[in-house]
Amino acid sequence: MPAYKTAILLVSASAMLGACGGSGIFNRDRPDEFAVQRQAPLVVPPDFTLTPPAPGAPRASEGAASEQALEALFGPAERSEIETSALDRAGPADPGIRSQVGDPDTNTVAKGRVTRDIIAAPEGDGAAAQALIPG
Repeated sequence: MPAYKTAILLVSASAMLGACGGSGIFNRDRPDEFAVQRQAPLVVPPDFTLTPPAPGAPRASEGAASEQALEALFGPAERSEIETSALDRAGPADPGIRSQVGDPDTNTVAKGRVTRDIIAAPEGDGAAAQALIPG
């Protein structure tokens, strides 16, 4: 029994000391990730016709920061004919609508039993889903 313990101790000690060595598969030469592709040289733009703004002229980047961010992310706000028509028919929004939402005098729409059943339906993978088309 003591011979097994000694052999196990020697094997585990040599394995631990072997991991401290400087050669092996972990110390191989790796490619330099910055040398994979050459960086393009800097190019001076050919057009230097920019003129300084006139004193008192409005700045080119005039506008609110949120408007500039939206325009940078999504481009200029261009609406289709249908969207423009729908917005024109709807009319302007009431600026105080958010303060009137919780008012007891505000009319609300009763969603009904079907909507409550849909919201309370158990979650599933949709394998047993069925669609009923009335008529």
